[in-house]
Amino acid sequence: MLTLVFAVYLSLTLATAVSQQGQYVSGPHRGGAAEHAAAEDSPYGSLWPLPREVRFSPRSLRLSGSSFQVVDADESSAGASCSILQNAYRRYYEYILPQFADERSRRRGHHHQHGSAAPSELSELRVWISSPDSDCNAYPVATSDESYELSVDQPYAVLKAPKVWGALRGLETFSQLVYEDVYGAKNINVTMITDFPRFPHRGVLLDTSRHFLPIKVILANLEAMAMNKFNVFHWHIVDDPSFPYLSRTFPQLSQMGAYHPYTHVYTPADVKMIIEFARLRGIRVIPEFDTPGHTQAWGKGQKDLLTPCYSGPSPSGTFGPVNPILNTTYDFMELFFQEISTVFPDAYIHLGGDEVDFSCWKSNPDITKFMNQHGFGQDYTKLESLYIQKLLDIVTSTQKGYMIWQEVFDNGVKLKADTLIHVWKGTQEQYRDEMARVTSSGYQTLLSTPWYLNRISYGQDWTNLYKADPQDFTGTDAQKKLVIGGEACMWGEYVDATNLMPRMWPRASAVGERLWSDRNVTNVMDAYSRLSKHRCRMVERGIQAQPLFSSSCRREYKWT
Repeated sequence: MLTLVFAVYLSLTLATAVSQQGQYVSGPHRGGAAEHAAAEDSPYGSLWPLPREVRFSPRSLRLSGSSFQVVDADESSAGASCSILQNAYRRYYEYILPQFADERSRRRGHHHQHGSAAPSELSELRVWISSPDSDCNAYPVATSDESYELSVDQPYAVLKAPKVWGALRGLETFSQLVYEDVYGAKNINVTMITDFPRFPHRGVLLDTSRHFLPIKVILANLEAMAMNKFNVFHWHIVDDPSFPYLSRTFPQLSQMGAYHPYTHVYTPADVKMIIEFARLRGIRVIPEFDTPGHTQAWGKGQKDLLTPCYSGPSPSGTFGPVNPILNTTYDFMELFFQEISTVFPDAYIHLGGDEVDFSCWKSNPDITKFMNQHGFGQDYTKLESLYIQKLLDIVTSTQKGYMIWQEVFDNGVKLKADTLIHVWKGTQEQYRDEMARVTSSGYQTLLSTPWYLNRISYGQDWTNLYKADPQDFTGTDAQKKLVIGGEACMWGEYVDATNLMPRMWPRASAVGERLWSDRNVTNVMDAYSRLSKHRCRMVERGIQAQPLFSSSCRREYKWT
C-alpha cells in the first residue's frame, strides 16, 4: 500500500505535513524552555502518547462524512457481534466526524461494500483482528496484547491488531491523525505506524472515600484514560472518612460508614456498570480495600472489627486499626473478600497495608498480652505481619492475586512470588533504592512516588512527572524487567467532582506517555508541542483538561 512516498520523506516535509494538525496558539512567553516549545511544532503533530514507529507522507487524504466508515475487515476474526469494537467504532466516528454522527448511526450495522473512492479520499478504516481468539467477550488482563499496526493510504486504511485491545489503542491513534484544514474539512496524511506499550501496567488511582465521586465523574475519567492509553483503574474505594461500597454481604458497612447511605454509595449495579464501561475501553478495574489501617469507616458498621484504644487503664472511646488478635476479624475478612472476588473480575485486588499506626495497639492491654504470649516483645511490625499474612492467605483462597503498598514488603511479611509491590514513599533517591531492593528480591513492582497528582504547584509541574522513569534505578537488566509500570495517583482530600478532571488532566497524560512510549522519548519541548494539542483535543471531546500555559484552542470547552 505505502509506496516510494516513504523513501523520499524528509523531516522538513514531515513537519510541514503534520503542522496543519496544530490547534495550539501560543501566548506571550515567559519562563523556561517548555514555555517556548510551541513556537516549533512537533514533527509528530498531536500524537499522544508517541507511538513506537511513525512514518508520515506529505500526501493528505480527505475524509468525507457522507461516506467514510469504520468497519470490520473481511479477514478479521471479530464481527458485528463484538461489542467492544462496535462500541469503539461509534465512539471514534463521533470524535472524528461529530457533525455526521447522526447520519452514521442510521447506517449502523451495514457491512462495508467495496467501491471506488474519489481521488485523494479515504473511504474506510478497516479493522483486522488477526488472532483466532479476538478477546471480544473477555476482560483485559495484565498480559493483554495491546500492539497494533496502522496503515493509512488511499482508498482505505487498515488497522491490524492481534486482539481487540490493540485495536482500541490503534483507533485512538487514528483519531489523533485526523486534522482540519483551513476550510474545516477533515484530512489525514498517508501514514504508517507500528506501536506497542513499554509497560503492561499503566494506571490511574482515584480515591472515592475522602470525597464521594459521582458515577459520571468516574466514567469521564475512564474516557480520558482511554484517550491517553491507560489500562488500569485503581479504585481506592474506601478509607477512614467513608465506606461508599455497598456490600451485599455486609450492607451495614455503607449504611453506617458512608457519608450518606443512599446518595453517597456505589451500588452493585453502579460497580458493574463502571467495570463494563472500563472493559469496553480496554481498562482493568482493580479495587483497593486497605487494611489494617485506614479503616475507621469500616468500624462504624462492623462491631469489634477495630481495636479499642486505651488511655491509661481505661478505654478512651476511640478506635485504632483492625483488631488482629480476634478470630472474628478473620471470619469477617474471609466472607468480605469472597464477595469482592466475585464482584470484581480482575485477577488482582489491592490490599493496601500502608501507614499502620501502632499507638492504639500499644495502648490496648489485650494486645500487649497477645504480644507477650507470641514472643513479639515490643515489635509491632510482627503483629502487623501476622495480620497481613492471614489476610493474604484468605485472598489467595479466593483465587486472586494481590497488590500491596511497599510497607508490607519493608516489614518482612512472607509474600507469594507473584505479589505486586507498589512503591509510593520517599524522595527520588529513596524510591530508587526501594525499587532496587524490591526487584533484587525477585518481586514485580510498580511506581507511584513521583506521580502523586494531588501534590500541586504553580507552573508546569507536568514536566517533572514526564521526566520520572520507573526503571531509573541501579539494577541489572533482569531487575528492570520486573518493573511492570506505574500509576498516577489522585488522593481525595482536596478533590471532588468540582475539580477532579482539570487537576488530573493533562498532567496524568505526561505519566501516560512515560509508561507507553519508548524510554528514549524524553524531549520536553517536543512533548510540550504535542501535549498542548492533545489537551485541546481532550477539551473538544468534553474533558475539562486544564491548559499547560497561555494558549487557546480552536474549540474551547463548552458548558452545557
